[in-house]
Formats: sequence, structure tokens, C-alpha cells
Amino acid sequence: MAAGPTTSTREEPYEAEVIKHFGVRAVIGKGGMGPKTSQACQDHKAVYLHAIGGAASLIAHSVKEVVGVYQKDELGVPEAFWVIRVEDFPAVVTMDSHGQSLHAEVKERSTAAFQTLIGAGST
Repeated sequence: MAAGPTTSTREEPYEAEVIKHFGVRAVIGKGGMGPKTSQACQDHKAVYLHAIGGAASLIAHSVKEVVGVYQKDELGVPEAFWVIRVEDFPAVVTMDSHGQSLHAEVKERSTAAFQTLIGAGST
């Protein structure tokens, strides 16, 4: 069995509505989400969980039960809405319900460091 995260950024245009409509409390992915999803997490008390891409068989050990699968025929198995019961799930909250985003923080710090590096090289 495998339970790997999907690429999150392609879901960004839709995720806020999904969180609102379905009452989602946790989104699992591997690449972070944008400002619309961050706002939806704040508005609906949800979180984004970052899981490690390429570790699907490891992650699957934490899945104890598949409670339900929705939209499988329309979206396909990888993109369907899976309701799962897990134990010791190897994921990290990187976007919380208070507007904090580790992805945005890392991007901001990386951009600043890059600007420092290219600025230092032009003297």
C-alpha cells in the first residue's frame, strides 16, 4: 500500500473552496500552498500538513483505516478526497490556522539571502 502526498500548488486555485465546502481540517501535501489556502485555514480553523514526497510506503504504515473516498471517479485515485484514520503520521504543520506559513517564511528568508549574495557580488 502507498499513501504519498500530492503536489499541492496545482490545488491552490480550488483548495479554499474545498476546505469551506467539505469542512476539511487538514490538507496533506508536499510542496506548500499559497495565500488563498492560508486564508481558508484561518477562516475555517484548518492546517496544511507537509509530508515527505517519495516516502509513500513509509507514510502508509501510519494509515490505520480508510474511512471514505470521495470524488474518485471525477478526480482519479491520487487526487480524490481520502478520509483516513492515522497514528504517528509523519507530517509537519507548515501552515496553521493563525496565518503562519513556514513556506512563506522560508521564501522570504531565501529571497533576502539571495539578494545579499547577488548584491555582494556586484561590488
